[in-house]
Amino acid sequence: MKANKTLWTLQGVLAALFLFTGVMKLVLPIEAMAGPVALPGALLRFLGVAEVLGGIGLVLPWLFNIRPILTPLAAGALVIIMIGAVVITAVGGSLPGAAFPLVVCVALSAVAYGRASAMSAC
Repeated sequence: MKANKTLWTLQGVLAALFLFTGVMKLVLPIEAMAGPVALPGALLRFLGVAEVLGGIGLVLPWLFNIRPILTPLAAGALVIIMIGAVVITAVGGSLPGAAFPLVVCVALSAVAYGRASAMSAC
């Protein structure tokens, strides 16, 4: 029971994070999103769409019990995005800055594992 509450808390916080960052990547001008490593504008927009869909996928399928397998899949897909964020941040010269995406990656991994385990237990 406690693990379920912890997973729901993680899912809610991560969904809010990815919805916010995804929408920002979709509405901000490309020039405003310039970082230490230059990324193509089309890639930033694609990542915005992926983050919004991933944020939705973290909560809605499990909440409504409609294809709940999509929740651990969304978490796993977002792990891939966050591994890229860790690498790009580190390559950009900010090793301490890479800590945040790494923590998010670990939290996403916990959600993916916890929800996949819950599905296999049923």
